[in-house]
Amino acid sequence: MQTQSLIYVDGAWRPSASKELIDVVNPATEQVIARAPAGCAEDVELGVQAARRAQAGWSARPRAERIALVDRIRTGLQARAEEAAALITAEMGAPLWFSRMAQLGMPLKNLDFAARALEAMEEEVLGSTRVVRDPVGVVAAITPWNFPLHQITAKIAPALLAGCTVVLKPSELTPLDACLLTEVIAAAGLPPGVFNLVMGTGARVGEPLVSHALVDMVSFTGSTGAGRRVATLAAPTLKKVALELGGKSANLLLADARLEDALPVALKQGWANSGQACACLSRLLVPRSQLARAQDLLVELARDWVVGDPLAEGVKLGPVASLAQRDRVRGLIASGLEQGARCLTGGVAAPEGLERGAYVRPTLLTDVRNDMRVAREEIFGPVICLIAYDDEDQAVALANDSEYGLSGGVWSADLAHAERVARRLHTGQVVLNGSPLNLLAPFGGVKQSGLGREYGRLGLEEFFHIKSLQGAA
Repeated sequence: MQTQSLIYVDGAWRPSASKELIDVVNPATEQVIARAPAGCAEDVELGVQAARRAQAGWSARPRAERIALVDRIRTGLQARAEEAAALITAEMGAPLWFSRMAQLGMPLKNLDFAARALEAMEEEVLGSTRVVRDPVGVVAAITPWNFPLHQITAKIAPALLAGCTVVLKPSELTPLDACLLTEVIAAAGLPPGVFNLVMGTGARVGEPLVSHALVDMVSFTGSTGAGRRVATLAAPTLKKVALELGGKSANLLLADARLEDALPVALKQGWANSGQACACLSRLLVPRSQLARAQDLLVELARDWVVGDPLAEGVKLGPVASLAQRDRVRGLIASGLEQGARCLTGGVAAPEGLERGAYVRPTLLTDVRNDMRVAREEIFGPVICLIAYDDEDQAVALANDSEYGLSGGVWSADLAHAERVARRLHTGQVVLNGSPLNLLAPFGGVKQSGLGREYGRLGLEEFFHIKSLQGAA
């Protein structure tokens, strides 16, 4: 077991002002695998002041230098990819094959795509006015535990490229991958203060960071409730806020969709990463006339979704990220059953032979109404709710009947038909016929799912202020 009592500030590892430590627990074994600093406001002050001192010099660096440094970070992370994947599996329970493919694959793409987006970015001329982009300044990046390294790189890559400096607070559940990335960043040769790492809880580190007067922007990913708190704390200083929050996204199977094609992917869209994805498609809307057949096919397909030790061969799902999360997910499954839903597979009990660890059975609930808790609240676990509908207008109404608006899916044998329906959905993205995630495309929500966009060129734009130079062109 390792103990990491240091934070990274102003280009050096140094002791946290707090003497307290937080246990990092492997959710598969319930064993403490490391301890990390429970940072404090004094650590935040050091990090923010370092970032502020470094900001002017970093933003003045030629664009090509910033791009080259981020490319070096990507190369360094690639060299330690196997180590990073193993750390993420130990921290939050994703199967090792999934950590290698997604938990590391997406961060590497984030670093690459953001750098290429800056290379292609040009100033605009509008009549006699030249439009230029200035870096926002000091960015507070606060990230979650479900895709920890992906969420970190989705924020710090565009921030650094834009000429901003960063203070990162990762989730206290998954600090180890953030420490590894910090080692990579230090080896890449960023100037002191450009990137700073302060670990700890939201109350002790996140809140003083968000409210700090010298922080110019907060980029936050987490729950909607926490996002509201971030917005409240940021309001007195009118700093820019980008919020990527919760979701309760609907997956619409239109009447002409081929179930044999759609349903295997629909399970992946709802259960991958043990359902711990804000964009997971957890409400499956099915024509009432096809519900019985869909249920039979789903139960058969669900047999392939093996739950178990995330290091074992053939396992599709590991545990959820913590015992607290396990209990929350099981509690929501129970509430669905109490409100009249019927369990096709899965349920509240621990998977057989997996009583120890944060394991949850991948669960399909049917006879779900859109007013049930399981259809309204973000479960963040491997639970898909089947909801029957009678016609297409009702399906669209059900999909839009949510306080969230992060993602969605539409399946149809006619792609043009799927697109027409997708345009009616009140959400930040819609996946047509199971199309894979495109990290060049903007990602973010509407309604209670957040503000702003991440990924690619439009994600990079979030870290600039726009300035008009009248008469310059």
